[in-house]
Amino acid sequence: MQAPYYVLVVDDEQSIRKLLENELGTPERVVHTAEDARTARQLIKKQQYDVIILDIRLPDANGLDLFSEFKVAIQDVEIILITGHGDIDNAVEAMRMGVGDYITKPFKLDRLEVVIERAYQRVCLQRENRGLRHTQDAKVGWYNLIGRSAPIQEIKFLIDKLTNSEVPVLITGESGAGKDVVARAIHSRCRRSAQPLIVKNCAMLHREMVRSELFGHKKGAFTGASEGHEGLISVAHKGTLFLDEIGDLPEDVQASLLRLLETKTYRRMGENKERRADVRFLFATNRDLAKAVEDGSFNEALFHRINVFKIHIPELKERKEDLPLLVEHFLSLLTKGQTPASLPEKTLQRLLSYDWPGNVRELRNVLERALILSDGGAITENCLPKELLTNGYSCSDARPMSLEAVELEHIARVLSIYEGNKQKAAEVLGIGRKTLYRKIEKYGLEG
Repeated sequence: MQAPYYVLVVDDEQSIRKLLENELGTPERVVHTAEDARTARQLIKKQQYDVIILDIRLPDANGLDLFSEFKVAIQDVEIILITGHGDIDNAVEAMRMGVGDYITKPFKLDRLEVVIERAYQRVCLQRENRGLRHTQDAKVGWYNLIGRSAPIQEIKFLIDKLTNSEVPVLITGESGAGKDVVARAIHSRCRRSAQPLIVKNCAMLHREMVRSELFGHKKGAFTGASEGHEGLISVAHKGTLFLDEIGDLPEDVQASLLRLLETKTYRRMGENKERRADVRFLFATNRDLAKAVEDGSFNEALFHRINVFKIHIPELKERKEDLPLLVEHFLSLLTKGQTPASLPEKTLQRLLSYDWPGNVRELRNVLERALILSDGGAITENCLPKELLTNGYSCSDARPMSLEAVELEHIARVLSIYEGNKQKAAEVLGIGRKTLYRKIEKYGLEG
């Protein structure tokens, strides 16, 4: 069952409020009422409304003025104006202001219900359009979670248990293990699956701008803020926000995120007004957050808040029995619409004998490269990178290499696996970033 949407009726006539509350409220549509502007302002501080039915004449405000106020204060809201004193001037002014629907009293209830549904569909479309700018296709189910090993079966079992739950989930595992695949599987099976899944890697956020990226800012909040900006929290409203590499989130922002998780409220930069957000959170990390708490680099309270339900993905070398299925899956994806690829047993044995430090991501990259080198789609051992031909498997045709050549190839491969992320590459290589930069310059690997 999808989450209900919220309608606020602002009208000073008690009979209208009671009628709409009793007749329009359903499990899928929650209706709240307010008798005046003051009460309405209080309610919108506590609840994110999708549709507002607003009387033009209120005892303490003009509905047209309130329309402008609410459109600024609430993102993705549709407002329907109603009045018992319809005149052409008001109607023209309402249209000029961008009012979607304008209804005069008395009105037919079934017509109003149609107008409300139409307004909510526009809200959904606005959110979907904004969400698409921040996410890739999230409509995946089990089919991308490939494997029959015991760990994968356990992960599928846990995801199934989350179908009707809203608790934050912490997904752990090494880089390339498939944390994003698990996050998409969770989203695709929860009640928010029709809403956007917003994906953001915290390690890729500019440190100076991370608060604005997440929470947004108002115009003039800081030097260069010439326009207001809605953050990812707002974009993910009603949907799911997946924050990858949460361990890399700056400490000063961690406290704000904790507050949002506990109160469902936040403030944009430069704003005093609190906003509400209805967001499901998924987190992922390859860091040991418990250790990060001990050394003071991660907020302890936030750690306990996001560690309610943990899913750990083992490294590929710990579930080699899944490798043939993964190979079949990736080859099918990579040759879609082309001649199917073939993979002889000897080549498969090469793949099985390798430890895959870059995990599933590295496997996919290796297969993509092998397909390019293959002759007619036949992936022989010669199509594989040298490290696979020398790793724990006797290979009579592997040529001896100098130590420098081995180092060059290894650094280039790790950089490729982590898509040029030097921070991650340095961590995996066990060297400092400065050392990595020196070696990149020495071997001419940049660019």
